[in-house]
Order: sequence, then structure tokens, then C-alpha cells
Amino acid sequence: MSSGRQGTADAGEAVAAAQPATACHCMPRGAGRAGDAAPALLSAASRRDARAAAVPIPGGRSFVGTDRTVIAADGEGPRRAVTLRPFALDATAVTNARFAAFVDATGFVSEAERFGWSFVFDSRLPDAGTAVVPGAAWWRRVDGACWRRPQGPGSAVDGRPDHPVVHISFNDAAAFAAWSGGRLPSEAEWEHAARGGLHDAVYPWGDAPPDEAGPHRCNIWQGRFPDEDVGADGYAGTAPVRAFAPNGYGLYNMCGNAWEWSAEIFRVRSLKRAARQLNDAARVEQKRILKGGSYLCHRSYCFRYRIAARIGNPPDTTACHIGFRVAYD
Repeated sequence: MSSGRQGTADAGEAVAAAQPATACHCMPRGAGRAGDAAPALLSAASRRDARAAAVPIPGGRSFVGTDRTVIAADGEGPRRAVTLRPFALDATAVTNARFAAFVDATGFVSEAERFGWSFVFDSRLPDAGTAVVPGAAWWRRVDGACWRRPQGPGSAVDGRPDHPVVHISFNDAAAFAAWSGGRLPSEAEWEHAARGGLHDAVYPWGDAPPDEAGPHRCNIWQGRFPDEDVGADGYAGTAPVRAFAPNGYGLYNMCGNAWEWSAEIFRVRSLKRAARQLNDAARVEQKRILKGGSYLCHRSYCFRYRIAARIGNPPDTTACHIGFRVAYD
């Protein structure tokens, strides 16, 4: 694994050259739905001791954000110093099998199931759903889509117990975290853990960007978006949560595969007058931060699989590439 100092100049040049659109076409932004928050299930009989499988993360002086900003409108910068207490973080995103155990133990019903639909990415579904995002017709409202049926009726998670559970809202994730005796990580904790001990790294493995020719370090889109994901990394869609090498702390897939909810409300610090308007709207909607990008991210249009990258969506948003992992005090 390369150190955080190696490749810094190359990464800086690459970041400066990248000019992706600020619209995140790999995420149905701002597409929340009004509804009751999922209940926090705190019963001691229902909790599972997941701490034993979590990775200890050292505390101390760290930082959040970056001064090598790529998408200023997302509030990636400026870099800010923080002091963190030691904590633990799941080595992987929560899997279908683990979420199913939670549902079996508690009878929990996810928000996508309660609402009766969720967002599914599929540019090949011209008549199967309703295009709900202007300029991004590949995002469809699909009735019946949920964590059990990721692509809608007729699909299932059978055979993929070790893939990240998706179609998970912030409220669903918070309920699971409480049941397991944990919580969702802060943005600073998530970034600190994602760097894996490297200093100011762009990615969990260092500054070298993913290359479609390999070696493959994460699960992102490869090919021409949105028409074809060639799956050069071995996966078109989600991958098993341990499919790629872990970072220096032993954490898997801290970029790519599935977006992960953070505990924090989304705010933008890098803009001034515009930021006040954005932040006022985000505060009203209680938008939460998502980190890490997903299998739908590509440098050409959604360069958000970097550690400092972020987006904000209402807490009841669900989609086929949104999951989470749990932190523990």
C-alpha cells in the first residue's frame, strides 16, 4: 500500500483537470419522501454484540474535508482540524444477511417497503417505471423495489447474502445501528477511518486513481455512462462487501460499491452567500450526509468516490445504491 505522500503531485494535477458536472446523476438528489421516522429499536433482547467484528480506530488529532476541492458546491472544503475520541467501525457495510437477521429479530419494516417504492437505476427500463429526475431518465421510481427486491418485483437478494444491503434510508440505518448497540459515524470519523492511517490521501489506498485496466481497488462504473457498465473490476452492480483489498485499518470498500449514511446534517462551508441558501434548505429537509460513492460513480460525471467527497439527501431517501455501516463508542 502506498503512503499518503506518494503520487501527491499526480493526484493534484488529476484533480485540477477533472471538471465533472455538479449535478450528481448517480444519485436521485433531494428525492426524499415525507413520512414517519423509523423507530429506534433499543430492546436489549434484540441487540447483537457487533463490536467484536468491528475494527478499532485510533482517536486524536485528525481533519475533515480537503483543500484539494473538486466539487465546491458539495462543500468538500475547506479542510478543518478535528479531535476524535477512539471508536470502532464495522469492517464492512452491513450485508443483506445481517439486515435480514435484524428484520427477523424485530419485525422491522423498511421505509421503502412502507412507502411501496424506491429508486432503481436502469437505463434499460423505458416503460417499467416513471422517470423522476429531470435530465437523468435512468433513475426510476419502481413500485415494490426495496432491500428484499433491489430491482423491483421479480428480483431478490437470494444468493447475495454478502453484498451490501441497499434501498436503506437514514432512518432505517439509524434503527439498525441502535438495535446493534452502535450508531452511525460522523463525517469526520468516516473520513479518518477511510484514510486508514494515511495522511491526506485522496482514496483509501493512497492518491493513485482507479484505473479501468487494473489493478482494481474498488467497485465503480467502468464504460460509457449510462449505457454500459463493462464490469472490468468483476462487478456490474454491487459487489461482495469484502471483494477488494482493505485499507490500512482493515476496512473494506470505503469507496465505491454503496453510498453510506453519516449521522450528520448536510451543510456547505465552502460557499458564502449561496451556502446560506443551500444550508437553509438542507436544514428544513434535515438532509444527511452520504459518503463513499457507489458502483454508479465514474470520474467523467460523478467523481464522488474520493474520501472527501459527499452529498446530502433527505433522511427518507432510498435507492438501489444506498447502504451504511455502523460505528461504536
